[in-house]
Amino acid sequence: MPSSHLCVVIVGGLHADARRAVVARLLADVPDSVALHHDLATAAAGTVVRTIRDATGIVSAGEAPLVNDCACCALREDLVPELRRLADAALTRLAVVELWDSVEPKAMAEVVAAGGLRLTSVITAVDPALLLPYLANGDDLAEVGLAAAATDRRTVADTFARQLEYAPVLAVAASEQADDEDRALLAQLHPTARRVPIDALDVTDGEAGETNWFAPTRPPAEGWTPPGWEADPVDTKNAAPPHGGGSPGAATSGADGIAEPPSEGSGSAVGGAGPCSDGNGSDVGGAELRSERTGSALVDAAFAGFDVEAAAAAQHPACALLPAEADEAGVGTLVWHRRRPFHPERLYAALEDLTCAAARSRGRFWLADRPDTLLHWDAAGGALCVESAGPWLASLPDAAWDMVPPVRRAAAALDWHPEHGDCCQHLVFTSPGLDREGLELLLESCLLTDAEYAAGPAAWRRLPPAFDSLLEV
Repeated sequence: MPSSHLCVVIVGGLHADARRAVVARLLADVPDSVALHHDLATAAAGTVVRTIRDATGIVSAGEAPLVNDCACCALREDLVPELRRLADAALTRLAVVELWDSVEPKAMAEVVAAGGLRLTSVITAVDPALLLPYLANGDDLAEVGLAAAATDRRTVADTFARQLEYAPVLAVAASEQADDEDRALLAQLHPTARRVPIDALDVTDGEAGETNWFAPTRPPAEGWTPPGWEADPVDTKNAAPPHGGGSPGAATSGADGIAEPPSEGSGSAVGGAGPCSDGNGSDVGGAELRSERTGSALVDAAFAGFDVEAAAAAQHPACALLPAEADEAGVGTLVWHRRRPFHPERLYAALEDLTCAAARSRGRFWLADRPDTLLHWDAAGGALCVESAGPWLASLPDAAWDMVPPVRRAAAALDWHPEHGDCCQHLVFTSPGLDREGLELLLESCLLTDAEYAAGPAAWRRLPPAFDSLLEV
């Protein structure tokens, strides 16, 4: 368990204005907080520029040399030592790691946790009006100046999709251009995420004058005192406002002047930990999560707790938390689940139509000529990535099951079939204007026919291997 009192929150996302607004708000709301940012735009010149700032401006700046000509490698090598330095100084309660545009939070979250630091949240900043344009953008990151390395072959769409779907917290910008369709698309793409406004407070203007933004609602447990708790009573009348200077009563709020706090069961960060966790989803020092008012929903989310292993499992093709069926404001999500394998040639011939049928599609699927292999489907921006995700559990000997993580076994149990075990098709398509009927008909046409299915696995393996080129066999 990390011993430092420093908490770390990662803030990322390709929506740069929204991301910067999140960082600025956290710096203003949380006393003794700083933000670290590594600018990879200078990587072509051989260095990565690091800045550390607080609510008043830049505290320090420096350069980190490239490692193996890789800007992301330089970030990994430089970030943890800087965070440890802050932890050792014991002057900072929250370190906000603001990721550069195209850096994905999963890799950095795992680096921070592996470095023995206390990661309390991962937040992706989102402008709802930009959702569809980014998901539809099939340009390579290199074409728009956002590649993190010379070998970076990612696209804008697939990078944004992973940023969005990994984070348990989405900080949502108040965008005048966003409409109901944009908000429905966001909700369906990541229905389990906790969505918090970037600007609104959890209190009305009238209540703000009586609020002690960082006093506890109950005494903390003995031991370490998490951020947001004060050892001694605080004068609530003269407490610092949550957004820097000015009167607390004049603090901005939502469009209607009130931002409701999240209700019970409305979603929380992965792990459900208290204000500052040990990185494994457990509370530190036994302190309980504050259940009443704090500075903002964003502050609560920043200290909510984060479980790196659970977050990784939620993205793994074998046990991913995929969206459910939905239909709202012209946006639909189709969940397609079948027990019969695909015919490789017919599915391959339909790939272009299936990839373009939705703004976003993902899941796991089963090919007849590869009956033991779990395959991952990941499509955005008109491009599809297909890759092997290892064996289906049904193909493993019983002795190997003890080596499989419990979450994988639990996911397999939910899909288990007496004949095929966990082998199945589980694909999810989300898009405005989704043609459900046409999509289902196309998918059904790619399955084995009754006669092909009756021939059995030995005959299936002899079918033409249409996916060899995609799977680099």
